[in-house]
Amino acid sequence: MRKRQLVLEDGTVFIGESFGSEKVTTGEVVFNTGMTGYQEVISDPSYCGQIVMMTYPQVGNYGINRDDFETISPFIHGFIVKEVCDYPSNFRSEEGLDSYLKANDIPGITGIDTRKLTKVIRQSGTMKAMITTMDDFYEVAVERLQNMPMQRDQVQQTSTVKPYVVPGRGMRIVLVDFGMKHGILRELTKRNCHITVVPYNYGTENILRLKPDGIMLTNGPGDPKDVPEAIEMIRNLLGEIPIFGICLGHQLLALACGGDTEKMKFGHRGSNHPVKDVKTLKTYMTSQNHSYAIREHSLENTDLEVTQFALNDHTIEGIRHAIHSAFSVQYHPESSPGPEDTSHLFDDFIQMIKHDQVKKEDAYA
Repeated sequence: MRKRQLVLEDGTVFIGESFGSEKVTTGEVVFNTGMTGYQEVISDPSYCGQIVMMTYPQVGNYGINRDDFETISPFIHGFIVKEVCDYPSNFRSEEGLDSYLKANDIPGITGIDTRKLTKVIRQSGTMKAMITTMDDFYEVAVERLQNMPMQRDQVQQTSTVKPYVVPGRGMRIVLVDFGMKHGILRELTKRNCHITVVPYNYGTENILRLKPDGIMLTNGPGDPKDVPEAIEMIRNLLGEIPIFGICLGHQLLALACGGDTEKMKFGHRGSNHPVKDVKTLKTYMTSQNHSYAIREHSLENTDLEVTQFALNDHTIEGIRHAIHSAFSVQYHPESSPGPEDTSHLFDDFIQMIKHDQVKKEDAYA
């Protein structure tokens, strides 16, 4: 392996070894606390534009398989591990991590002190970083990073370009793709839904022409305020069709209802985040990946009610509209990877649609 360096915009430098692609890359460096699930992490579109570090010390030990991808083409800009496993051992393994990253032109760096890097991010917050060769002077890299603007087009990069259908005989769901994980599709197809996947900017009128029973707002990367057309679309659909939002879709629902969002210091990324339900007082372990959160005080003069909150930092994890059929969660109920404690929310969505249909039938009677 060749020597590489990881340079942060604050001037911090880590020296390690290269694996995966040899190209120079830049992005926002973040950390994920999951002990497993690196394949799903790498292929999660919500990491678009980011360099992802795994805090678990050895990564790649069970290889890469055909079943655990969350998108066809990954969008991450780089991958950081303490130790990469060169010889994976698992009955499902079909390829090594190094080979997969090379095939997808994703640079990696191994052999650095990931505990120290985690502490730097926790203390200073996420920041821009570069994985580069030892030939580059780090002073030049730092200057380039400090002058580099943050990416604002992640949703445009990850959303589908044209609508497509995943046929089923059940509820007709329009899935607005902001950077969807395939796990969401899997959960809806398990329930025999007829799914029409549409781009993030498909528009209210076009969605209504599809005559959906319900609307799913998916996860996705970046700042929710960077997609104002989606906020306007959700605002127009509230009260017309039941809505279920996940992750970025959760933040967009809050903005559409008059709430506000803010960037977190280092976000939530991992498969071990405890969330408490306000009504049932139950605690769920959840899978999360987000940099932004809803401002709690911004909901005071809205019709939104807080349904769940994070036990670690008390950020808002669930909301529900007090008048219309709409709810959302900040975490990933489809897991992929992570615990399946909250997969019942997809059933709750179906039940909400049925209840809404009954109310409309009674109103017309």
